[in-house]
Amino acid sequence: MESFDDLSIAPELAEGLAAEGLETPTPLQQDAIPLIQKGNSLALAAGPGSGLLAAWSIGLLDKIEPEGDSPRVVVLCATDDVANRLAESVARMTLVTGHSVAALGGSWVLPERAHILFGAVDDVLSALTAGDLSPDAIEVVVVDQAQLIEALVGLADVERVFDYLPEGTQRILSALPMTDAVSDLMERHFKRTMTIPTPPSSDSPKRGEVRFRITPEPTEVAALSVIDELFADGARHALVFCRSEDRAADVGDYLTLHGFAAGAPGDESVPVWLGVDALEARSDAKDVEGVVVVSCDVPADPDTLDRRHSIGASGVVLVVAREVAHLRSLGKLTGYDTIPFPPPAKARGDVGRIQDMLTRAMETEDTVPYLLAIEPLFERFDPAELAAAAVSLLRKKDRSTSLETPATTQGSAAARASGTPAWAKLFVGVGERDGLKAGDLLGAIVGETGVAGDAVGKIEIKESHSLVEVHDSVARTVIQAINGTTIKGRSVRADFDRPRRGTPQRGARPRS
Repeated sequence: MESFDDLSIAPELAEGLAAEGLETPTPLQQDAIPLIQKGNSLALAAGPGSGLLAAWSIGLLDKIEPEGDSPRVVVLCATDDVANRLAESVARMTLVTGHSVAALGGSWVLPERAHILFGAVDDVLSALTAGDLSPDAIEVVVVDQAQLIEALVGLADVERVFDYLPEGTQRILSALPMTDAVSDLMERHFKRTMTIPTPPSSDSPKRGEVRFRITPEPTEVAALSVIDELFADGARHALVFCRSEDRAADVGDYLTLHGFAAGAPGDESVPVWLGVDALEARSDAKDVEGVVVVSCDVPADPDTLDRRHSIGASGVVLVVAREVAHLRSLGKLTGYDTIPFPPPAKARGDVGRIQDMLTRAMETEDTVPYLLAIEPLFERFDPAELAAAAVSLLRKKDRSTSLETPATTQGSAAARASGTPAWAKLFVGVGERDGLKAGDLLGAIVGETGVAGDAVGKIEIKESHSLVEVHDSVARTVIQAINGTTIKGRSVRADFDRPRRGTPQRGARPRS
């Protein structure tokens, strides 16, 4: 399929997409858009990087009329940051369609009157409960990346939102991976729903490995650094793939500005080759020694990954944090091991133990929910600085563990022996009057400490403060990490809610 015109969308919408650099639909978009146009409910087993946002938003923009003064489409997101980012992306597409777009929890004019409304799940539920958002005109509900909603705030509020929806509301859900909890949600609330793409029956034969580097946007900055490293390691040509001709031209200009002349694949006079169509580039680069592939934009589908990165060994894919799950899924489908490719270390100290712990976490833990939590910080800090902050917190955790009282240690050991974690209740000095939501506090705890989401239990938001249950084994870590931080513009004080045996009471106050 050569263009979005082949999907029979409105001509003005196709023109608007072309202006945004969206020229050729990805396989996911080719499959999803016609189904959404027909009003079918749909599950998308996909993540960012596959063309996911455009897959459902284009179908809805073509289907939903821009009329009325209340939302026709409501999109449930994991956090305010995600809601605002997605709303801004879709708003660019609507410049030619007449639809209005807004997000709750951000700086948008009259969000409750937008045709397409994005919001964190708890914000949408609160607006429905308070009567600020009318469900009567809602025709479609979209659950964006349900596995992240599950990991950060749980799926219970998603089901409560469903209770407000009119009968027959079109439902679209995306998730990667489709966890057991997400599958259960779909079984109970999505009837006669098709899932695309169809999960593979088995893993593909092993074909090699593809390295990836997580980077903030714009990725051409990281591309420059990676290309410099590859040439230093002996590469003769870097074949840089981009999603479109316009994008390739922009990347080429940026690289040329820094002295790396760029041209068409096969041009021996320049070190950097720019490619869009992988099959054409393969032909042009055939039999040339020393070619290393760099995907400046993550491949959208398995075929594209294989066509690009089977050209040569030691290829590198640049991904933003939210695209990591998509790339790993492509690797499983195509038989490539996806291997982190970190920037070269400038110095090595005696921190082998901490490096081993981080390496084990990278290899064994599901880090995607935490990537989502820290992704907004990539705009302010280099990822290396954030990693250093994480190491600092890790060392604080080590120190706090060594300072635990014998009674606390014995209690935690007993809980571990029984298989049931002990819980501690913490007081946090920020509450409802500060605009705090449960998701804000959970995100702050996970982001500041790096503890697993399941180590945080019940969160109660009071008027002037909050109460949160955490595993006893991490309680001191949480207190030390968030004490003095800022949440919702307020400096936070954190402590145990009630003094425990052996724990001095500081600043006692009546608490509900």
